[in-house]
Parts: sequence; C-alpha cells; structure tokens
Amino acid sequence: MKPETFDIIRQTLPILELHGEKIADCFYKNMFRNNPEVKTFFNPAHQHEGTQQRALAGALCAYAQHADNPEKLKHAIELIAHKHVALGIKPEHYPIVGNNLLLTLREVLGEAASDDIIDAWADAYGLLAGLFIDREDDLYNQQTQQHGWQGFKAFNLIRRHQESSNITSFYLSPMDKKPLQAYLPGQYITLKVQLADGSQVMRNYSLSAAPREDYFRISVKKEKNQLPEHADGVVSNRLHDNFHEGDQLLVTPPSGVFTLKLPSDNHRRVVFIAGGVGITPLLSMLHHGLAHSPYRPFTLIQLARNNDVLPFHEELLVLAHTYENFDWHVRLSQPASIVNSDKLHQSLGHIDKALLEQLLPDPQADYYLCGPKAMMKATRLLLQQRGVEDSAIFAEFFGPAEAL
Repeated sequence: MKPETFDIIRQTLPILELHGEKIADCFYKNMFRNNPEVKTFFNPAHQHEGTQQRALAGALCAYAQHADNPEKLKHAIELIAHKHVALGIKPEHYPIVGNNLLLTLREVLGEAASDDIIDAWADAYGLLAGLFIDREDDLYNQQTQQHGWQGFKAFNLIRRHQESSNITSFYLSPMDKKPLQAYLPGQYITLKVQLADGSQVMRNYSLSAAPREDYFRISVKKEKNQLPEHADGVVSNRLHDNFHEGDQLLVTPPSGVFTLKLPSDNHRRVVFIAGGVGITPLLSMLHHGLAHSPYRPFTLIQLARNNDVLPFHEELLVLAHTYENFDWHVRLSQPASIVNSDKLHQSLGHIDKALLEQLLPDPQADYYLCGPKAMMKATRLLLQQRGVEDSAIFAEFFGPAEAL
C-alpha cells in the first residue's frame, strides 16, 4: 500500500476508539442479514454477551495502529488464523467480511466516511485478508500432512466419564480406524454438532489428555447461566444430555497456539494455574511435561468453587503419587468441606499474593494460565508484581480472539 494510505488509516484510530463497539455491532447485524450463510461460524452467546463485538473493535483499533508494521500483529494473526482453520474459514469468505465492513463504516461514520477513508480501508483490509489467506493455506496443508485430513471427519463417541458435577469427558475415536497422530499439548479440536431443529453448529474444545493413537479426549462443562436473559450453553448441554456411546460426531484436526514450550533449562519450574474448566488444556500439558521432563519441577494450582465442581481429582491424585517432581494445590472459593489427602493440599479463598509466595518462594518460572478472564487478569497482575516477565506468562481465554 502507499504510505499515504497508512496515514489515512492511522487518522481513523480516534474514531474507531470512540465508536468501535458500535461499528462492530452494526457490522455483525449487516453481515448476518446480507450473508446469513456465515452465521454458523459464530457462537451466538459471544454475540449476546458482546465479547465478539469487543474483540472486533479491539482488532480494528490494533490494525489501524499497526497496519504498516504487520510484524507487531504476528502473534494475533497466528492466533486468529488457527481459529479460522478450526472453523473451516476459506478464501471465499473474506470478500463477505470486507464488503460488510466497508458498508458498516459508511453507515456508522456517515459524512466522516469520505471516499479516501473508505478506499484506504478497502486497501488495508485487502492486505490483511491476504496475510490470513496465505497463513491459513499453510495451516490447512500442515493438517493434511501431519494428521491426514483437513475439515471435518467422522468420529465415534466410545466413552463418557463424569469428572465433576458439571464436567464430563468425551472419548472420540476415528471411524476409519486410522491411528491419530500426536498433537501439541494445549491444542483444541472443533466439533460440528447437529441440534434438535436439524441445524449444525461448531464449537472448539481443548484436548484434555496426552496424545494417543486411538482417541481424542475432550472435557466439557455443562454451561448453566444464572441470568434468565442468557441461554444455557446450546452445544455443551446437548453433548451432556443427548450424546452417548456409539453416537457420531464430526471433528477437525487439532489447532491452536496455546501450547507447552518447555524451557531449555531442565530444572526451571513450570507452573499451571487453572480456573474451573480452564484446566483442560493445562492437564494435557501436565501429562506431556511429566512424561518428557523428569527432572523439572511442575506445580499445578487448581481453582474451583467447591469440591463438587472440582474436576480430575482421581487422575491428578494418581499423578501426584507417581511423580515426585509434581506439586498440586487446590484452592476453593466456596467450599462445603475440605478433602483430606496426603497428596492433595487445599486452601480457601481466591488466588492471592500470599498463596503464590507460599507455594512459589522463587517466582522465576514459566506460567500457563487458563480460566475465567477476570481470574487470569488478576493472576497476571500478581505475577508481574512479583517480578515475573511477560515473556514467561502464557494464557488462553475460551472466547473470541481479542489480541489483534
């Protein structure tokens, strides 16, 4: 693009910061009205809660700021490209987004949306779309080469196991009986599920076990919203209530960039901090780390409301008894009772500075966080206050990518 195009894009940043969420909300309404065929790629709950709109607003602002230096957007582009591939986004979908984005900018900005601004954003979007298309083409090819397929493939549900009162594990085996190839611990798969009305929806679920040749394991929380205006999780409830051994599901190859990267120092500690169902990718990482790095200390801090919703207790107890280099601590915020065990240490409350100082006198370690957004934000701040570098903190949020 011409340098003056970047200048025009940057000049729109104050407008985007002021009206970003309004633009995003209008954009999705326009796109779903003009191109209803793309609605299947989006989770209605994220639309209803506004998280999808906030993610897009943030992405527009970030791109307006760094359009002339895509290297600063590299991590975000990688994160979003993996999510696109997991959902089956293809090059033909990008003009749909682009056309509705330009339409929305004209609609929301009114007279402020000059031809120069619209033309600049058309060029900028074309550049960004090209980056995504190229990277996603690479990822699709990698899936075919590494896993043997791309898109959706038929799997059988071969086992269900209740992990807590609200989390169930589902064991999925490929119908073609071909051995599954290893994935990176922390990655997720996408399920395509048929609803009662015959429509199909897609959801991402983290792989919660070490890689095996015969099955994938996902562990799904049955989402029950407390507010009457928020519907219960459509797919999670259907999986829990309607899918049983012998049923078929459509599954993509593993995707995702939130993966375990063991430090070169074989004695540097790795700390996993899990909130609720956020333990699922961290449990896969823990299995891998314990199996491949026997001299490294590992710590898991598991956060839950109470014992009733504390998942993987038996599985983690086995690991705690098996591996001397593994420390496991559970903190309950609303406990009904305390479980006594020689390998399970529990405390009460939310994660705080005192707990981190007690469990990790030396804060220098690599940290992997997954759980509710507020919990991860508070934990990151606590770690930063203890002198932990941002480069040693890795986090995953179950929702639309917000980091562009």
